[in-house]
Amino acid sequence: MAKRKVQKKDISTDELEKNVHIEGAGTIVEETVSDTLKNNYMPYAMSVILSRALPEIDGFKPSHRKLLYTMYLMNLINGARVKSANIVGRTMQLNPHGDSSIYDTMVRLSRGNETLLYPYVDSKGNFGKAYSKNMMYAASRYTEAKLEPICRELFDDINKNTVDFVPNYDNSMTEPTLLPVTFPSILANVTTGIAVGMASSICSFNLQELCETTEALMKNPDHVISDTLLAPDFVGGGYILFDKEELEKIYSTGRGSVKVRAKYNYDKKYNCIEVTEIPPTTTAEAIIDKVIELVKNGKVKEISDIRDETDLKGLKITIDLKRGQDADKLMQKLYRMTPLEDTFSCNFNVLIKGKPKVCGVKELLNEWISFRIECIKRRVAFTLDKKQKQLHLLKGLSKILLDIDKAIKIIRETQSESEVIPNLMIGFGIDEIQAEYVAEIKLRHLNREYILKRIKDIEDIENEIEELESVLASQNKIKKIIIQELKNVSKKYSGERKSEILYEYGEYDENEEEQVADYPVTLFLSRDGYLKKIKTSNLRMSGEQKVKEGDEIIRTLECSNADELLFFTDKQQVYKSKVNDFPDSKASVLGEFCPSKLEMEEEESVVYMALLKAYKGYMIFAFDNGKVAKVDISAYKTKTNRKKLLKAYSNKAQLVQAEYIEDDTQIVLVSSSGKMLILNTALVASKATKDTVGVNVMTLKKNQTVVSFHHLKEGEFEKEWRFRAKNLPASGALPSANDLAEQITF
Repeated sequence: MAKRKVQKKDISTDELEKNVHIEGAGTIVEETVSDTLKNNYMPYAMSVILSRALPEIDGFKPSHRKLLYTMYLMNLINGARVKSANIVGRTMQLNPHGDSSIYDTMVRLSRGNETLLYPYVDSKGNFGKAYSKNMMYAASRYTEAKLEPICRELFDDINKNTVDFVPNYDNSMTEPTLLPVTFPSILANVTTGIAVGMASSICSFNLQELCETTEALMKNPDHVISDTLLAPDFVGGGYILFDKEELEKIYSTGRGSVKVRAKYNYDKKYNCIEVTEIPPTTTAEAIIDKVIELVKNGKVKEISDIRDETDLKGLKITIDLKRGQDADKLMQKLYRMTPLEDTFSCNFNVLIKGKPKVCGVKELLNEWISFRIECIKRRVAFTLDKKQKQLHLLKGLSKILLDIDKAIKIIRETQSESEVIPNLMIGFGIDEIQAEYVAEIKLRHLNREYILKRIKDIEDIENEIEELESVLASQNKIKKIIIQELKNVSKKYSGERKSEILYEYGEYDENEEEQVADYPVTLFLSRDGYLKKIKTSNLRMSGEQKVKEGDEIIRTLECSNADELLFFTDKQQVYKSKVNDFPDSKASVLGEFCPSKLEMEEEESVVYMALLKAYKGYMIFAFDNGKVAKVDISAYKTKTNRKKLLKAYSNKAQLVQAEYIEDDTQIVLVSSSGKMLILNTALVASKATKDTVGVNVMTLKKNQTVVSFHHLKEGEFEKEWRFRAKNLPASGALPSANDLAEQITF
C-alpha cells in the first residue's frame, strides 16, 4: 500500500524574523559580578534553602509534606495499601520534580527502609535497607504502601483551619504550608539536608522522653532538658556513648556530636563475633570493606574471615576469629579503627517562620510549643465559629416553633419564590440566614416533634460556646490541651529505647597504635624508591641486595621494627609510616615500591627517608640559593593518625639535600664553584613552621648554587679555620690539594 506524502509548509526565515522578537537580543550589557550573583545565583540559593533542603517546625521538608498530604487525600490513612506507583503519580500534582525523587522520598519515610525511628509510611514489598548500600529498593510498580497510624497525629486537625493552605505549582489545587502535628516530630526522626552554604543534621529522640520533656517545659520554662531527655535514640540501635558535656552542648546550641558504637555478641561455639546493630552514619558494606583493608595491610591479624549474613531477620555481620583470640579486645581495636564506632554530627538548622536558624533542643521545643499553641487557637476559633452559626440557626428555628402554621401559611400564600425569605423575616423577626434555613426545611420536618428535637440542643451548644471562648482567652487551658495530646501520643506510639546508653565504657586513646613486635631490622632504600626490610639476624645469610637495572641502594639504616619513618618527596610533602607497615623481605626481592605503598601522587618520588625513634631533633634542609632551614622535628608530629602532611618544606628554592639530626652538628656546604663552608647547625635558629624559607648561610656569586652538604669529618681540612663560618652569611673557601686529599666525599 502506497503511503500518502504530506507536503509540509515551509516557513521562511524572513517570516520568522518578522513575527518573532526577542527583547534585548544582540545587545551586550555590562554587569558587575556581585550584581550577576545577586540576580541569578541568590534566587536559586534561597529556593534550595526555603523550599527543598531544610525542615520546618513540623519536622518535614516540602517533599515529605507533599507526599504525605497526597496519601491523606487518597484516604490511605484508613484504606488498604495501594501500588506505590499510583501514589507517586498522584503526588506529582503537588511535586513536579519527577517520579524518581518522589519515590526516593517515600522509601525513606517507610517502615521497611528502617531510616526513621517513627516511620510514616506502612510499606509492603522490598523497600531496601538504610544500613546497606547494596540492598536496593524495588521499583514502585512492585511495592505497596499506605499511611502509618501515627499519621493521624499529622492530619486530624488539618480541615479545621489549623494551618494555612497555598495553591500548588499550577494553581489546580491547594496544599498545606505546614502540618498540624500533635507532637514535636522535628526531633522524633533523623533529618538531614544540604542547602547552599548551610546544612541540617538532626538526630532522633525517643518519643516518650520527647513528650515528657515538652510537657515539663510547658509547666516549667526553667526545666533542665537533660533530666528527662536522656540522649538521642536511633532506629538502628547500638550503644550511645554518654558524654554529658557534649550532650549539654547539643541541647543548648544545637551543634555537637554523638558517638554511637555497634552492638555485638560473641558466639563461643563457632568462635565468631556477630554484629547486629551499627551506627546510623555507616553501612554494613563500609564496615566490611574497612576491616578487609586492615587485614590486608597487616594491622588486624586476629580475623580469619568476615561476611555479611544479613537476612529477613535483620542485620548481621559475622567476624570469624583465629584460635585463641580475645573477642572483646579485638572489638575495642575495631571500634578505634573502623566505622563500628562512628560519630553523628548534629546541626539543628531549622526553618523558623521562613528563616533558617540553628536552635538548641530547648529553643526548638519552645518554638514547637508556640506553633502548636497557634494551631490550637485556630482550631478552637474554627469550632467556635461553627457552633455560633449553629446556635444562630437554632434560635431562628425556635421562633418558628411558636407558630408553625403561620410559617406554612406565609410560604404557601407567597406568590413569588424570591419573596418567601423576606416574608419569613418580617413574619417572625429573624434575619436572612435564619429565614433561609427555615425555608429549606423539608415539608415532612415542619412538625413540632422535629423542631423540638433540634432546638433542645441550644443550651448544650451555648455551654460549649462558653467553654470554647474561655479556652481562647486562657493560655493555660490551651497548654492543658497540648499536654493531654502529648500524653495520648506517648501512650499510643512510644516504645522502649532502641539505642542503649553506656554511661561507663572502656576508654581508649584514639592515637594509640597497635602493639607491634620489636626486633632489629635493616632497611635498604634504593634511588628509585624501593624499600626492603630484612631482619638483622637474617642479614648474614642474605646475598647481594637485588635492585632494578640502573637502580642502586642509596641508604642503609639499622633500626627497630617499631620505629617510625618520614618520607619526604619532591612535591614538598611528607608521608608518615611505621617500619612495621613494611613486610619482612629478602635480599633476592626488589622490596616495596614506596610511591605505591604510601599512595603518593602521580610522578611523586622520595627524596629523603628519616628514621625516628622519638620526635626529638631537627630536619636540616639545604637549598640551592644558599639558604639552610632548620625545622624542629616535633612540627611533623600530629595528634591524629594522618599519613600525609602538606608543606613539609619550603618550595621557594630548589631543595639540594635534607637530613635528620638528633643534636646540633657540623656540616660542610659545597657550592658549584668548589667552595666549602663549615657550618655549625646551632647557628641556625630552629623553626616550628615546616615550610620556613630558612636562613641565608652561604654567599654565592651569580649563577652559583649550593650542590651538596655532608658531615664534617675529623682531619678533613688542613686549615679548618679557613672554612669555618663565624658570621652568617659566609662565602667559605676553596680547598687546597692537601684538603682534598683528606676529604671524604658524600
